Amino acid sequence: MEFSKIIERINELARKNKSEGLTDAETVERDELRQQYLKTFKNNFRQQLETIEIVDDEEKPKH
Repeated sequence: MEFSKIIERINELARKNKSEGLTDAETVERDELRQQYLKTFKNNFRQQLETIEIVDDEEKPKH
């Protein structure tokens, strides 16, 4: 499922939970979507970290 769709559905379930409560099936779906969201978020964040390159702007001492 697309990342934005996961967030959209989680938000729908959160609104419904506040207003009228969730069925058992919706609670399971919400928990699964949260796990999917966290897994995707962590993978995306890890990819971003792996592309970071540290550059030192200071000159190296001359010998």
